[in-house]
Amino acid sequence: MISNTNIPAAIRSVSVNVTADSVQFVFRRQPNTARPYFGGLYADLAQAIPTGTTATLPIVFTSEGGTPTAVVGLNNEPITVAEIVGTGVYHLFYDQRTGRLQLIAPYAPTATAEAGN
Repeated sequence: MISNTNIPAAIRSVSVNVTADSVQFVFRRQPNTARPYFGGLYADLAQAIPTGTTATLPIVFTSEGGTPTAVVGLNNEPITVAEIVGTGVYHLFYDQRTGRLQLIAPYAPTATAEAGN
């Protein structure tokens, strides 16, 4: 459920799909998503990305029947398969007004991201 309080919302993926262009984590449509949401979000990535998936594919989140949203990291760089460390709970920031979905933790920054610091 999407929270409209200061408590971060929590959602759980129902599937993961690999395409030629991205890895999509699919979530159930949330009842409050029609309201603009701005704040923390916990996403439980319940499915593993299949072994052998290209490490440079970007990660996107989508709801059933919804529009995919790219997950970004620092400097709005796309989060890729290489940066997702496994199944479990990830902390994100979401601004529904701008469509920004930024991964906060945990993730393993790539060498390129580390070199920019």
